[in-house]
Amino acid sequence: MPSYQPWCHGTITRSQAEDLLSKAARDGSFLIRASESIKGAYALCVLFQNCVYTYRILPNEDKKLSVQASEGVPIRFFSMLPELVEAYYSPNMGLITHLQYPVVREDEMDEEPECSDLPPQLPPRNFLANDGKDSEPKSSEQGSKSLSDTYLTRLQHMDTSTIPEEHQMALQEYFRTSISLDAEQVQFGYPNLPGLKKLIMDICKNLNSEISRILPVLEVFHRALDQQLSPGIGQIPKQNCCDSGQSVSFKLERLTKLLYCIEDKAKMSLFESVGNEGGHRKSLIPVVTFEVKQESLAIPTKMFLKVDVESGKLFLKKSKDGPEDKFFVHNKILQLVKSQRMHTKLVIVAESEKEKILRKEFTFDDTKKREGFCQLLQQMKNKHSEKPEPDMITVFVGTWNMGNAGPPHSIDSWFQCKGQGKTRDDTADHIPHDFYVIGTQEDPLGEREWAYTLKGVLRKITNISFKQVAIHTLWNIRIVVLAKPEHENRISHVFSDSVKTGIANTLGNKGAVGVSFMFKGTSFGFVNSHLTSGSEKKLRRNQNYTNILRFLNLGDKKLNPFDITHQFTHLFWLGDLNYRVEFPSTEAEYIVTKIKQQQYQELLSKDQLNMERNDGKVFLHFDEEEITFAPTYRFERDTRDKYAYTKAKATGTKYNLPSWCDRVLRKSYPLVHVVCQAYGCTNDIMTSDHSPLFATFEVGVASQFVSKQDPNSAPQGGIQIMNCVATLLTKSKTKFFIEYHSSCLEKTVKTLEGENTEHLDGSIKVWFGNQVELIPIISDPEYLLDQHILICVKSTDCDESYGEGCVALRAAQFAYTEFQITLTHHGERTGTLTGGIQLRTSEGTPTEKLYDFIKVEKDDTVASKGKGSDKFSVTQAHDISNPNYIGMSYKSGNVVDKGWSYSMPPKHLPTPGQGGKDAKQGGYDVGTTRSTAGKPMGEDEKGSEMFDNPLYGAMGKSRIKDQDHPPKDLLVPPDPNFANFKVAEGDPDRRPVPTPRHRSFTCSETKPPAPTGIPSRASGHKKPVVPSRSEGGLGSERPPLPSKSRPGIPEPQNLRDYRESSELLSKLRPPARPGQPPPPKDLHAESPKTGRSVK
Repeated sequence: MPSYQPWCHGTITRSQAEDLLSKAARDGSFLIRASESIKGAYALCVLFQNCVYTYRILPNEDKKLSVQASEGVPIRFFSMLPELVEAYYSPNMGLITHLQYPVVREDEMDEEPECSDLPPQLPPRNFLANDGKDSEPKSSEQGSKSLSDTYLTRLQHMDTSTIPEEHQMALQEYFRTSISLDAEQVQFGYPNLPGLKKLIMDICKNLNSEISRILPVLEVFHRALDQQLSPGIGQIPKQNCCDSGQSVSFKLERLTKLLYCIEDKAKMSLFESVGNEGGHRKSLIPVVTFEVKQESLAIPTKMFLKVDVESGKLFLKKSKDGPEDKFFVHNKILQLVKSQRMHTKLVIVAESEKEKILRKEFTFDDTKKREGFCQLLQQMKNKHSEKPEPDMITVFVGTWNMGNAGPPHSIDSWFQCKGQGKTRDDTADHIPHDFYVIGTQEDPLGEREWAYTLKGVLRKITNISFKQVAIHTLWNIRIVVLAKPEHENRISHVFSDSVKTGIANTLGNKGAVGVSFMFKGTSFGFVNSHLTSGSEKKLRRNQNYTNILRFLNLGDKKLNPFDITHQFTHLFWLGDLNYRVEFPSTEAEYIVTKIKQQQYQELLSKDQLNMERNDGKVFLHFDEEEITFAPTYRFERDTRDKYAYTKAKATGTKYNLPSWCDRVLRKSYPLVHVVCQAYGCTNDIMTSDHSPLFATFEVGVASQFVSKQDPNSAPQGGIQIMNCVATLLTKSKTKFFIEYHSSCLEKTVKTLEGENTEHLDGSIKVWFGNQVELIPIISDPEYLLDQHILICVKSTDCDESYGEGCVALRAAQFAYTEFQITLTHHGERTGTLTGGIQLRTSEGTPTEKLYDFIKVEKDDTVASKGKGSDKFSVTQAHDISNPNYIGMSYKSGNVVDKGWSYSMPPKHLPTPGQGGKDAKQGGYDVGTTRSTAGKPMGEDEKGSEMFDNPLYGAMGKSRIKDQDHPPKDLLVPPDPNFANFKVAEGDPDRRPVPTPRHRSFTCSETKPPAPTGIPSRASGHKKPVVPSRSEGGLGSERPPLPSKSRPGIPEPQNLRDYRESSELLSKLRPPARPGQPPPPKDLHAESPKTGRSVK
């Protein structure tokens, strides 16, 4: 088969194939791509009547290829793809139409290599064999002869005076005769190279015998250092380490690893001999005293709070050096409540000796002091917790492009989060993180040397000898994961992998390395990437990102339909992403001036990564903490005062404007706890033209749950998912079904085929029936509320994914809940899925988590102060300590699309399976607020305000207003037999839903501007959560586009609020549901709609 076929597009995505065929716009246009679901298979994509039909090309046992075409057509087998394509040019072969017009693949832009990015050059391989220009290849005899002559010539020009004569003769003999025999072996497919093996054995004859003599001695020494071996275990069985069949290289590798292992264990033994149990000395978290003010009769009084983490006590003192007036033990400190309005105020809720609840209000000197105090108390609670397993950990994530230079003498500031941006207070310097994840690029050190350096720095800072979880290197791109020794037995399923994205995706000077693992019941993924450089190569960087998503092989193999953005509870992406500030080169001095003035907002508005994320092209639904530090690239080395933004090259002057190339982003499952505590860069590490970047996160984790209930007597739990409607952005002509994946399910569950409805805008709406019941392996609410259901919409013809999403079971903690999620595939938005979920659990009350220890409270809703109250309640306190709980992220005052939303019931409802018992509230909220009467939040009850981030100045408010909440049906829990369904009157296309229904509101995550083509009255109408795929201002005269690529996702438009309409005849009239077709008559027919107005 020829090496190039114009219709063969390799590993392009399904959506890219649809785009190319849509641009061709001719019936019979076709291309072939690699199958996304079956390795070694292909997909034949054919365009007919503006729809794409996909046929699988499968190999059989004999590697013969056949097309899965229409039934009744004889199956034909072909040896090569060109032969198959040639045959299907003929009509009546079982395809929708015969092949006519091959769609030529688009050439990818190749990256220009940079000298500093390339690895050390190898010696030139001056083979005089076929250079590719001759019409006829040279014979193997001629090739072997030229190869022999080449190496003999090289050998003659080398100084061999220090080599023994017998070895000189052996080398000459090999190049003269044996190399030709080895070349013949390779030509016939035998890579054993007997001539080379004989040469090495002859040269290393003495070395081989010496290794065989030394290895047993080293192994005995190694076993003596092995602490896991008990004394008196008896004689160790003798191993045949001197097997003559083993190669010298194998023995050398074994010897080298053994020496490294001996050195590491000897050092570890010495470190532990001077310390305590657990592999480290006593914790060096010192006793810290904070100066605060406490108001007494409106007069501020100076007080001192002394935190002793080791003893687990908080002391209250009137003078710094005076006696302790009062103290609280860790288990008597119930909660810390931060003030939202005053960033220095904190309320400590504690229990006195007489079991009275006390509220102590203090004001700190600044916000960082308050944060440091909270972190110390959280560390104290965690250290002295009676729980056998942690439910919250902290993770340090760091990235540094080392610029092919070794690190300076001290890099402590990097791990202590000192420098610019959102940094830690000095009082938290000695609090160790549970995990340290370090990504480097252009790293000149070896793996062992760099790992040893990192462990030494952390040992000096924390006095803990951290354990290495994983290390993976691709050329000069490296990732290292270190963990506290106490977590060693909690970590499992460790995987690592790499993807090359350099020139032609074959060089590893650019690419990514990744590590994943399970921490008890929570999965973590970390990706360190170095993307294409150059300000003008933004599209190439986007393609790098897509390739990494597709080909990085991490995590559970059962989740192959999902890319890495859906495979992990928490995914962190770090590295030198190389996105630049998009200013003309003439503005370089202007940029530097803005940086000196610390005015970053204008520059960040032109940041390529921010712009590409806003357009949904990369890092869809990822979060990044606010950037409040100077650009980390490109500095003059050995200083941080000057940016070197010009670079002289042979082709002229190249500009590298100061940019935020180094970044840390993360993506987590819905309704999980994750808070960024620090995000910034160092000032004092100057060996590279990049500054190291740091970020720290507080992360909630789930344990590997063991139910205390008798499985035979405990009621069976259940997860009901119903009324699912998918809107898919595709031109494919196929049927679809849904797959449900979860670790709480015994196996994958599939639905039946859905019913398709095509829309004029080119999308397909698929209805998947009334309900699917999933049976969890454990019914305890403590376990189930931490679980998630991964959803994959697949095609029936080729079993390929058309979109994936995730639903949190915690959303259905109290009652039936509707959800709306954005479907994505390979990082691209492919549609939406709406539906409802109900959870049935056994009896039980979820325990309080450590991360619920700290709350954030609005000052005007704080419960009344006072001592002596027997009960303490902060039910009015609105917890926004984790923005993820309310489905939004705080970014410069903007509400960011998270890719999911829920219409959750009031939180005072009982947990399913608890029979009306009040459950302990955990601070989960998705923006749904109701009054006690059950009515939607009105004008008098505004949504809570997102507070300014106090760690780096005021940045404007973001208010969740009533008009941001689109109306959406809340289907109450149906009867246990789920038989009470009916079709909504007046809408024959509407599917059966459980009745009765009540209104609820979903927090809007984006607020798009009002469309231009809609009357002013529409401005009061509600918008659904997901951004619109079609422009709202376009009228119905817009012809359907053949292209599949569209800017967003269909959404209901112009939904009318029954509170503003006098046309509602009865409250029992079904309200609008997102995703339903419009009625025949509509007052606003000039704009495209997918929702049904309420009349």
